Amino acid sequence: MKKMNKATGVLTAAFFINMCIGILYAWSVFKQSLVEMGWSNTDASMPYTVATISFALSLLVAGNLQDKMGPRKILIFGTALCGAGMIFSSFATTPMTLILSFGVMTGCGIGFGYACLAPAAMKWFHFSKKGIVNGIIASGFGLAAVYLAPLTSTLIDTYGVETSFLILGVGILLIAVPLAFTINNPPSSYEPETPLNYTPKKDAGMVNMNWREMMNTPQFYSLWLMYALASSAGLMIIANITSIAIQQSDLKQAAFLVVVLAIFNSGGRVVAGILSDKIGGVKTLMLAFMLQGVNMLMFGAYDNEILLAVGAAAAGVGYGTLLAVFPSITADFYGLKNYGGNYGVLYTAWGISGFIGPVLAATAMDMSGNYFMAYTVCAAMLLVATVLSFITKPVTQALNEAKPLVR
Repeated sequence: MKKMNKATGVLTAAFFINMCIGILYAWSVFKQSLVEMGWSNTDASMPYTVATISFALSLLVAGNLQDKMGPRKILIFGTALCGAGMIFSSFATTPMTLILSFGVMTGCGIGFGYACLAPAAMKWFHFSKKGIVNGIIASGFGLAAVYLAPLTSTLIDTYGVETSFLILGVGILLIAVPLAFTINNPPSSYEPETPLNYTPKKDAGMVNMNWREMMNTPQFYSLWLMYALASSAGLMIIANITSIAIQQSDLKQAAFLVVVLAIFNSGGRVVAGILSDKIGGVKTLMLAFMLQGVNMLMFGAYDNEILLAVGAAAAGVGYGTLLAVFPSITADFYGLKNYGGNYGVLYTAWGISGFIGPVLAATAMDMSGNYFMAYTVCAAMLLVATVLSFITKPVTQALNEAKPLVR
């Protein structure tokens, strides 16, 4: 198979696998149906909360495993576990069994699958294309929200909650698992095609550090803080956009805002990936932080459909940028050899943000009956992230003075 055909095939398969394992985006529909069946909001929310934690933790483990064993076996296991978790969820009758099936099994399956896609795909393309490769792969996960929510709603209306879990689980097994068999690392002799207009950058792609060495660099802690702070702000909006719309504009039909957010979230990942290849990842993040910071300062004034749609779009672009650019920066700063484990460690910042964002919104509502305090805190966090982006420099500058760390 020609280089570009194989590289494109791996990228395409990775995109569609993410479209399948982005099943987390369907949970809001399942939650509503479970509440209507008599479950409490807490019981109906807990499987999702556990799934996000399982996702983040399993990605940390899977990243290291795929670095050592290659992506195919780990990816097959992850997609199969994701589908099996959905199928077992169809037999769940209590909150605890659904926590185990969806929260643990499906959540871990998503993490094991997600961890393998970007590392494999980036190795098939020239290093200068890492941004767009990550952007395309990440957009698949974001776009899952566009079709999974209405699909799940239709399935539940037609077949009920239990059968909907079963159908979606079988769908993952039939689509994602076969695609996982097509993904592997290139042979050691493989040389990706160099773009015609490529101008080599000094020291580009010459560093390969493991996660222990990565954690000895100050850049890691700067990146971790930026990721955690900016993701918290993005997830605060994503998790509460319909409630925000109702509270600020008395808008009863706010489901379209979820679609707006999903589309701009996914589109932002692709655009940010392209931009990061041109101007650099840290500069791209700087722009995203400033956009999102201004958006947070103004969000309290969005009191009609148009303004809320604009705010949701800006929040989607800002958040989507993070999921496309931080993987690229990890590869740029620390190399591809140990990328899976390195990004798994950095991704713990996202796991923390999944707690901070929703708790911040809930606390603001409990204290004042609106989200204004949450917007202010988010704006402050994004200001800190912006300052960090100004002072964070590539690791290669420091490594040039410490040659023994360079592999």
